[in-house]
Amino acid sequence: MERYSRQTRVAQIGGEGQQRIGAATVLVVGCGALGTHLADALVRAGVGRLWLVDRDVVEWSNLQRQVLFTEADAAAGLPKATAAAQRLREVNSTVEITGNVADCSLAFLDELPTRPDVVLDGTDNFATRYLLNDWCARERRPWIYAGATGVEGAAMVVPVGGPCLRCLWPEPPAAADVGTCETAGIPAPAIGAVAAFPGAETLQLRGGAGPTRGVFTCDVWRGSYQVVPVAVQPSADCPTCSGTSYPALLEPPASAVTLCGRDAVQVDPPRRHDVDLDALARRLGDHVARLERTPHVLRFEADGCRFSVFQGGRALLFGVQDPLRARALYDRWIGLS
Repeated sequence: MERYSRQTRVAQIGGEGQQRIGAATVLVVGCGALGTHLADALVRAGVGRLWLVDRDVVEWSNLQRQVLFTEADAAAGLPKATAAAQRLREVNSTVEITGNVADCSLAFLDELPTRPDVVLDGTDNFATRYLLNDWCARERRPWIYAGATGVEGAAMVVPVGGPCLRCLWPEPPAAADVGTCETAGIPAPAIGAVAAFPGAETLQLRGGAGPTRGVFTCDVWRGSYQVVPVAVQPSADCPTCSGTSYPALLEPPASAVTLCGRDAVQVDPPRRHDVDLDALARRLGDHVARLERTPHVLRFEADGCRFSVFQGGRALLFGVQDPLRARALYDRWIGLS
């Protein structure tokens, strides 16, 4: 326990709280700026098991704020979940860490070996957040919403029984109405300010304390930090909290999805199977440019786009925004659908 001596001396945690933290399984969805801050804090705090899931690869623009990655990771185009897991094992070898290079879909969540004790939002899109909202309500697991753009951020604990994200916003906001890091930018201190709230709330939940009620908001440029009160009881017409239906769980998965705020599309074929990336590389050969096979991904350029292809057939296409065109390019060069 010497490793956690400064943490156990906190009156609200103590030895018993530390034991409960050490027995916890936490799922972090997204290994971007928020996800890497949260994962780092929880591994240092000594959670028992940490599951990471992310569909993206490390790029140079990530290094300004995504704390677990290095220049070598960006140069190699490593999957974020893989690079984050490797770094975190060097931080604390006693934590069981699993990095999943995958899209956080309903199928992924349902196939988890056990149900996590807490789910943390490190994603960048509301479609995934509403999926987490409805799945956690169905599985009766708490989750913590978090987001940041520009110099502002917000976070909220969604406890078992609600109120939930759908109580506040019955429908996800339109993509055009939501700023992104690509359009509004973001300084690293804004990430640190927002990440502190879900990190502390996770320790509270596992340490035996109740969650903070309300929406934490911050503006790091104005020095504004507050918790905005929300209704303690769920909305009377919220289908998720009432358990009458879970709308996000009923939506069919999209095979091609534009990545939020990115000049990129993810293509995930409905018929998943292992892909022999070496054989695909041989087939593409001289027909494509900048062909590179790494232990985790096959990368190449064709038709003005940059492809990153993963085992199972999932691919990220950079330099395209139209899902239909991305699917056509996918079929032309990979041809697994």
